[in-house]
Amino acid sequence: MSTLAAPAPALTARPGWVTDERIAQWCRWVFRDPAGTASSTAVAPYDGRPTAEVPVSSAHDVVDAVASARQAQHRWALLPWGTRAQVVLRFHDLLLERQDEVIDLIQWEMGKARFSAWQEILQVATIARHYARHGHRYLVDHKVRGAIPGLTKVREVRVPKGVVGVISPWNYPLYLAVGDVLPALLAGNGVVSKADSQTPLTLLWTRALLAEAGLPRDIWHVVVGPGSVVGDALIGAPDAPGTGVDHLCFTGSTQTGRRVGRRAGEMLIAASLELGGKNPLVVLADADVPKAAAGCVAAAFANTGQMCIHIERVIVHEDVYDEFRSALVAATEALRLGQTYDYTVDVGSLASPAQLEAVTSHIASAVAAGATVLTGGRARPDLGPLVHEPTVLEGVTADMPVCLEETFGPVISLYPVATDEDAVAKANEGRYGLSASIWSRDTAAAERLATRIRAGSVNVNDGAAAAAGSIEAGMGGMGDSGLGRRHGAEGIRKYTESQTVATQRLMPLGPPPGMALERFVGLGNAQLRLLRRLRVR
Repeated sequence: MSTLAAPAPALTARPGWVTDERIAQWCRWVFRDPAGTASSTAVAPYDGRPTAEVPVSSAHDVVDAVASARQAQHRWALLPWGTRAQVVLRFHDLLLERQDEVIDLIQWEMGKARFSAWQEILQVATIARHYARHGHRYLVDHKVRGAIPGLTKVREVRVPKGVVGVISPWNYPLYLAVGDVLPALLAGNGVVSKADSQTPLTLLWTRALLAEAGLPRDIWHVVVGPGSVVGDALIGAPDAPGTGVDHLCFTGSTQTGRRVGRRAGEMLIAASLELGGKNPLVVLADADVPKAAAGCVAAAFANTGQMCIHIERVIVHEDVYDEFRSALVAATEALRLGQTYDYTVDVGSLASPAQLEAVTSHIASAVAAGATVLTGGRARPDLGPLVHEPTVLEGVTADMPVCLEETFGPVISLYPVATDEDAVAKANEGRYGLSASIWSRDTAAAERLATRIRAGSVNVNDGAAAAAGSIEAGMGGMGDSGLGRRHGAEGIRKYTESQTVATQRLMPLGPPPGMALERFVGLGNAQLRLLRRLRVR
């Protein structure tokens, strides 16, 4: 594989400006009893060295954090929308001014290429600006017709859930964490976030930045620790009602999402779950092949393939299969692979030894069963301990794990099909349904085909970014890819309850004093017939 090798990593991957004093300041935002002594330390993907020791919260700490946020939430919800929005807009401006700091942290903790890290800035800034400017429109009071028009006034209003729990993953430690927190705060909630153990400093840095923007200390708490302890405590337990959150937002694996959903159901709290994907890209016979190949590479290998919506299955019409395969291999081999703190690398490191093992295992088992590696296929320890080449496979069959199991790494498989019907059937294989892509010069036909693909988002002539970047449209999955949506109206309404406020004018509903019930029923029936003739409700 022809890639531009990056310079060998320095003796330590830790950015020079990240001092022990700064880390200690960020760690003060971890919510835990001052007497606590437990800590955890992640490993930097770039050099395999420890990052920083971070305090760990206990289950009791989580309960206290929820109680603290609940108390602060009552005051926060009484503030005018504009006051809350100004905090978020100041955060937006500070994030842009100080973005190089958090980009460094994201790279240090997670290993991605710098451009992939900057894309998190783009998403979070857009979310902050959109909801701060327009979020109140999603929550505006809605007048509806009452039981007796003219005598009954009814409004549907949105009230905050209370305290929202956010459990976010390591692959997008800024976007997937803070992008869900901001609309929850704007809707008037308190928040308790579980930082991922691989990337806690990114979230703690962000919490400190929001404090600079004016966010009160107790309205958003960050807890750190294993999911079996911290995550369970966030949800609460049936024998300890009121100790957990009122809504849980979880992003992670389908396996863990099922467990989270069961626990939330036991507590009768709502849960929004964005889970795994095995996302298809479909190249139709009339597609612009060079553009489709370039779009496929961007969607498959961005973030080193560690992205819920990244492409893993590439379904190509047989009329253009050979041409597309050649273009795809060439575009893949042109990628610059390595690890640096600048923009000279396209594909960075995997995040952990577990991710490297998942990638190598899927490739090895496929090759052993008869698949062919068209390009890539190797780990590159010469460039970094967790670097792996972007890989394209051919001849993958249904019995191979790489076919329908999520790889979550820089690996894609090619599948030729004879018709558009075959392409749709192939795209809908498996139980996932998060994102998909269709490439065709006939965009109207592609849009019609999109509605037949079982996926929460379908991009036409784009791999994944068009839908994900359209913040006013919902984003989420079908099937095993989850429940609920982030972004758009649902991205903030899910953090509220719908409440009906009905005001009865003049007299209450029901028969007036002294009127026989038979008389009242007769008048009611006459009213129903009249409204039917008048086509009212």
